[in-house]
Amino acid sequence: MAETLRPERRLLGACARIDQIEQDAELAACVASQFSSVTPEIHLKWNSVENKEGQFWFGPVDRLIAFAQRNGQRVHGHALIWEQSTPDWALHQLRRDGDWGLVERHIHRVMGRYRDVIGDWDVVNEPIDTQNGRNGLRRNTFQQVFGSNYIERALETAHEAAPQARLLLNEYGFEYDNYVEVERRAAFLSLLQRLLDQGVPLHAVGIQAHLDLGKGPIPARDVADFLQAIADMGLAILITELDVKERDYRATIAERDMRVSDEVRRYLDIALTQPAVESVTTWGVTDRHSWLQVERGDQVDPERFGSAAPNRGLPFDSDLRPKPMHVALQDAIGQNQQALRR
Repeated sequence: MAETLRPERRLLGACARIDQIEQDAELAACVASQFSSVTPEIHLKWNSVENKEGQFWFGPVDRLIAFAQRNGQRVHGHALIWEQSTPDWALHQLRRDGDWGLVERHIHRVMGRYRDVIGDWDVVNEPIDTQNGRNGLRRNTFQQVFGSNYIERALETAHEAAPQARLLLNEYGFEYDNYVEVERRAAFLSLLQRLLDQGVPLHAVGIQAHLDLGKGPIPARDVADFLQAIADMGLAILITELDVKERDYRATIAERDMRVSDEVRRYLDIALTQPAVESVTTWGVTDRHSWLQVERGDQVDPERFGSAAPNRGLPFDSDLRPKPMHVALQDAIGQNQQALRR
């Protein structure tokens, strides 16, 4: 199995796209110098590697891996099974034929190609839905066609494809004290326990940690207990998609950046006291390529900032200058590593 990291060797990673790296020398230098691991943002997803049936496009993944290897970085495998990144032709065939062999061939093809260079894989992405799901699981094509044990089958298939790999479930929505996230934490723990009780090959979990300044304070005890419950199951924990969604854009840039930084510090002060947490990966590097956008209901001030007011929830700004969030990441990882060594 892939190496388990000791807490004093925690990694700081980021998701990345090779097309953006190749077109932007400054971004390439930033990713190479500031992060110890990279996660392909889109290149490993099914609709990227096989958007049309039988036509495979591994070039971007190969080039991102080559970039990472040149810079001594690890690569995290994201994501094998996720409804939103499954090509339409595959969804159609699954609904029509109910053939697990289609899923099996996809997993074996992708993991088989990269099993010697990628040690950790998000096998199933975002399986939990306590609001509109069934028994806490998302109603997606895989669940509807194969039942709730599609998760077990995916993990078992992944283990067959790469027996030495560490296999993960990757999920969001665990960070705040509202009834939805309380239920999501409980449902996720229940799913993990069920899988482990059945002897399914599951070695770690990905906690996405999309923080949101509109959701109120982070409940420190609840989050710590949640992470401890996962650790007590013998599972490693990776923070896989950290970023911060702003909701109030009316303050100065300096004030907004401090709010983002403070939220990251609060969360990591809780999470990184848990020895099972091995790494922190941000879902992006710079605001110039952020997926986070101003949404309906957010508070803006068009007279001061115009209609654009971009979200500033990543470690580097649009000019690749480090922001307080970057300092918070460096401080939190360093301070918690020192504490864990004592």
